[in-house]
Amino acid sequence: MAPLPNYRPKQLSVGPLEAEILQIIWELSEVTVKDVHDRILADPSRELAYTSVTTVLRRLTEKGWLACNKNGRAFYWRPLVTKQQSEMIKAHEQLQRFLAVGNPDVVAAFADSLDEAASEQIQTIAKRIQAARQAREE
Repeated sequence: MAPLPNYRPKQLSVGPLEAEILQIIWELSEVTVKDVHDRILADPSRELAYTSVTTVLRRLTEKGWLACNKNGRAFYWRPLVTKQQSEMIKAHEQLQRFLAVGNPDVVAAFADSLDEAASEQIQTIAKRIQAARQAREE
């Protein structure tokens, strides 16, 4: 089980276009504005201004999702976290917000409302947590 990454973007929330562009960057590893713009416009039903892509890349950089490097006259963006790390961070944040309710009755009511498949999934997660704790103690 991979540990929770030490680095976290400053702002976790991303809009739909930001999420789409992040997905493209995760697939390509490093991109220019043109790379992203061309990928989006590969869908003939889509329209998106080149400047809009630039704006979104800058916004994702400000939020801490991307790093930008200049090579010659071109700017290249790369992700600061992998897709898997992103999912781990977001899941951790959601769980922390849920547990912040602080009322054991609410948490118990939630657990009681789970169907059998979700209960089995939680049991599997609990076993992995226990194994990770035991591995840390060794």
